Amino acid sequence: MENLLEVRNLTKTFQTKKGLLHAVNDITFDVRKGETLGIVGESGCGKSTTGRAVLRLVEPTAGEVQFEGRDILAYNARAMREARKDMQIIFQDPFASLNPRLSISQIIAEPFDVYRMYDAKERANRVLELMRTVGLSHKLVNAFPHELDGGRRQRVGVARALALNPKFIVCDEPVSALDVSIQAQILNLIQDLQQKLNLTYMFISHDLSVVKHISDRVAVMYLGKIVELTTSRKIFTNPLHPYTQALLSAIPIPKVGKKRKRIILSGDVPSPINPPKGCIFSGRCPFVMPKCKEAPPPVIEAEPEHFVSCYLISDKVAPKTAASTDSTHSSDSNGTSQNSATA
Repeated sequence: MENLLEVRNLTKTFQTKKGLLHAVNDITFDVRKGETLGIVGESGCGKSTTGRAVLRLVEPTAGEVQFEGRDILAYNARAMREARKDMQIIFQDPFASLNPRLSISQIIAEPFDVYRMYDAKERANRVLELMRTVGLSHKLVNAFPHELDGGRRQRVGVARALALNPKFIVCDEPVSALDVSIQAQILNLIQDLQQKLNLTYMFISHDLSVVKHISDRVAVMYLGKIVELTTSRKIFTNPLHPYTQALLSAIPIPKVGKKRKRIILSGDVPSPINPPKGCIFSGRCPFVMPKCKEAPPPVIEAEPEHFVSCYLISDKVAPKTAASTDSTHSSDSNGTSQNSATA
């Protein structure tokens, strides 16, 4: 499949009083046209920052973000403004992301004002069309966000993201603030829209069951790095990285009396201001070896379409790296050449 988005060595740091905070640390992945790439990991691992950096809602510190073969990080303000028509986002909180002073029709039509699209009649018709597309009643056209429940507010956010007919949408935990029954409705809506409009998604979530339901491939993040990346089926049937295994062990089985064997991680998540010298997971890994604390493990292709960064795997498998599947090389903090996983 052809890549719509190619991210290479993306890095984002923030200056704090205690030093540089490494929110996203030299990650590489691709998003193919028409697919959903899930980004999963615990809170604070850099998922949302990755999504925002890809869209330049926060400016990356280093790296490349190529959209349809062009590096958008090299765009000036005018070029980036045009590129945003094809790249949109659905935010996590459907209440905080909507202007409380605007009606639903004004919120959905806001992109038309920015790009000076449509006359008054065309604008009104387009708003009604978008409301119908996302399942909102036309009688809500003059309602305000505080008059709607969470599910309807998120539908407004989806309609606004669709207003300019984008090709790529970052879904930044779009259902985490909703009730479980409403979550299913919004997820089904997002999937239906993908089929009808040929959309490509980067779906960010900490909920593994949601990621399993919607994603074609899954990237597991820990402390700003991607530690494992493969198809959704493989990540749930054959997880290779100890962190991924621990995450999956926490998923409850919906059968009475049946439980998974839990993997309890000891220790605390390292500070992103002072990340470990070697493997970022070495302080909590039950299989840690001396070399894990000396240098970061390479990213290898353990099996077709299955990339992992772990010495347990690289010591067993011939190092068929991501470079052999049309990837790029990156350098770790010590200057050592390291292959980056290609999504």
